[in-house]
Order: sequence, then C-alpha cells, then structure tokens
Amino acid sequence: MLDTADSQDELSPERAWWLRVPATLLSPRPVFFALREEDTDDVSARSEPILLTIWLAGAAGVLASPKAGVLLDKAEWDGVLLAVWAFVMGGIYGAAGYLFIGFGIHFGARLLGSEGTFLRNRQLVAFAAVPLAASLLFLLPVRLALFGGDTFREGGTDEGAGEAAVLALQLGFVAWSLALLVVGVRVVHGWSWPRSTAAVGAGLALVAALVTAVALVFGTAA
Repeated sequence: MLDTADSQDELSPERAWWLRVPATLLSPRPVFFALREEDTDDVSARSEPILLTIWLAGAAGVLASPKAGVLLDKAEWDGVLLAVWAFVMGGIYGAAGYLFIGFGIHFGARLLGSEGTFLRNRQLVAFAAVPLAASLLFLLPVRLALFGGDTFREGGTDEGAGEAAVLALQLGFVAWSLALLVVGVRVVHGWSWPRSTAAVGAGLALVAALVTAVALVFGTAA
C-alpha cells in the first residue's frame, strides 16, 4: 500500500507541473502538449508553477532595465531596498506581461482560426517565459560576481565590453522565449510553422501597438 501511495504522489498533477517547468528548457514539446489537458484539477495544478515563473521573469525584466542600473546611485537606496523593489515590481510587471502578452497570443491564435481559450493561451505564454525566469537565476549572480554593486550604479566596471556581453546574453534569453512561443502555439494548436509564426507575430504586433498607445497617452498627459 505504501508503494502505491508513493507512486500516486509522484504522479500527482502538482508534482508533474513543477517538474515540467525546468523540462521546458530542454524538451518543450511534451510540456506544451500537456497544456491541451482541460481537466479542472490539472489546470489548477499549473497555477503555482506559473505564478513563480511569471514573477521571476518579471523580476528579470525590471533588474535588466536602465532604471535598475542607477538605483544605487541614490543615497537612500541599499541592497535590501533594491531586493524589495525587484520583488514588488517583478510581480507587477510579470502579471502585466502574462495578461497582455497572453491576450496578444490569444488574439493572434483566434485570428488564424483557433478556438482555444484565453486561459490556455496565457498559460502557454507563462511556460514560454521560463527562459526569462531562468535568466534571473543565471545572469544576476554572474553580474554581481563580475561587477558587484556597479551593476546597479551608473558607470563603473560594468561599462563597455562587460555590459555588451551581458546585454547579448539577456537578448539571447529573450529570443529563446520568443522561439518557445512559436513552438508552444504550434504544439498546442497542432499547426504548421508558418501559421504558428504568423499567430505569434500578429499577437506581439497587437501588444506593441497597445504599449505604444499607452505610452503616447501618458506622455501627452505628462
């Protein structure tokens, strides 16, 4: 009986989805194929892995931003406040990206003939963001080891070739996530590469247009 219970625990939906998060980096097709499952328990089991993924991806984004690169120049800022800022803003930006990009991919997929749900399409976006989440765990320690506090100050040892190398790595993780978006759409919807690429392109174009419109509105108001 004990062996049976252990086996059931190993195969629980929650455990399976936690294991699929790192598996997305090496073997994404089975992960995206599993998103086709519409069982209520299986869908709800994805919530915690998705929350962690989008939070880490959001934190990676804000820490790579120009604003983060000058925060420690302010006298009132220190490492603790920086970590709190990254945690809070990472959650906000991660959630916003999850919803807006999810909406964009849903729009692109519907435009190309999909009848899938918004929930499944935004969950697809979350698993495509795993490389971005991984970039925080990989690049932040590297940046701190190489540049120390200069990582979050203007000028310093992270200028020049070091900055260019880190930027190239960051863009590599972004490209990885974009590629996974196409793979995810192709696997989830069972489409060809051109059709999947067109859906992602249309979705991201919509998101870019919305972001530009919002920036113009707030820029005019300011």
